[in-house]
Amino acid sequence: MARTGLAGAARLARWADAALGPGRDGATADGKATLSDATAERAAADLGLSAAQIRADWDTARLAGLVEVHGDSARPGWRLRAWNRDDSAVLRGWVALFDAWSLACPEPDGHEPANVAEVVSAMPQVLSLLQLSAGPVPVEQLLDLLQQRVTELRTERCEVAYEPGTGQPARSPADPAPAADAPLAPLLDWALRALGSVGALTYGDGQATLTPLGSWAVWVKLEQICVAAQSPAGNIEQSAEDMLRGCAQLRPNAARAEYRAWLAARPVGSAVTELVDAARGDDALLRGLAFEALRVVGAPAEPDVRAVVDEPALRPYALLWLAEHDGVDPEDAHEVLTREEATWLWVDTAAAVADHGEAPMLVRHLESAVQPTVLQLLDEVRAVGHPRTVQVLVALAAAHPDPALAKAVRRAAFQVHTGG
Repeated sequence: MARTGLAGAARLARWADAALGPGRDGATADGKATLSDATAERAAADLGLSAAQIRADWDTARLAGLVEVHGDSARPGWRLRAWNRDDSAVLRGWVALFDAWSLACPEPDGHEPANVAEVVSAMPQVLSLLQLSAGPVPVEQLLDLLQQRVTELRTERCEVAYEPGTGQPARSPADPAPAADAPLAPLLDWALRALGSVGALTYGDGQATLTPLGSWAVWVKLEQICVAAQSPAGNIEQSAEDMLRGCAQLRPNAARAEYRAWLAARPVGSAVTELVDAARGDDALLRGLAFEALRVVGAPAEPDVRAVVDEPALRPYALLWLAEHDGVDPEDAHEVLTREEATWLWVDTAAAVADHGEAPMLVRHLESAVQPTVLQLLDEVRAVGHPRTVQVLVALAAAHPDPALAKAVRRAAFQVHTGG
């Protein structure tokens, strides 16, 4: 189902790779990595679709990570490269699209941004009800739950004032209206239609039903489970990439034992080359694990690590490795990074957590940022130009329990997504 839902986006991403790659005529650069009118018309003619469908498929490809934005240009994402051989990459792409449902369709006009943010924050409970019901649920029932959840969110933010000594709620012109007074029905309609557009549910005739894929995604999030890593059994005979994937779920000491066994079975030169090549891939988790394995190699890896210092994706990892190799305490090694390099590394690590970890881990990852405030972090994350910025911010917004902070993170994701 995930392949079917993303088939149009994958087809367009492949077309763009072939038709708009470096050195080919027709490549565009509008400062936002969006399709120009001419390019959309060309794609429509080549693929037999309308220009509107081309733009919709392009937007889906970006949200699903099939296309990654780098500055003012775009390139195929690692999920597109792994499309035919890795079902988990397809599923992760669809989950990224599912997490970004609020960006998939424009929100209705005439609603306060705060009300929209409240509905987005409350939708996980609505989806949970749909998942537990295992069948159609009337929209009226979903609306009732939505109103209750929005009321809870406002109460948690202490937005309900009370008359002194009476215990009764007080209202003033400056107080926010209760959730029951807010126009939530149109926003629920928008949310259900947006979730329907990404394939999470079907919506019509006054009821909504999760698709099997949507039910699976909600179950995964409710249970906080991630895509299982490959079994570590037999890692000694695996390629570097497969070995690293097999070690992803091991404790640090067990993983280092696997690295040592793998390294002992092959010449150190070819082993280091394999690990560096694995680090150059698009999976951020493998990048971090590859440098952990290179720490086990030690001094023989130094020339190869120094050789990749000028590669932007590997530079922060290489600088940390070299600092530790030169005797710097691992807790102080981050001081060798510039602010921009540290921010890039934060986003890259967050991408690994978003792809392979659990939601609470992503929330805790905020504490490792060098910026003193979340808003400052968001400003610098937007500027650093990491290709996974939108997916990281969307996943963080979906995971964070603070509605106000989640709203700010979603806004930042939207600005990056639209080139703002």
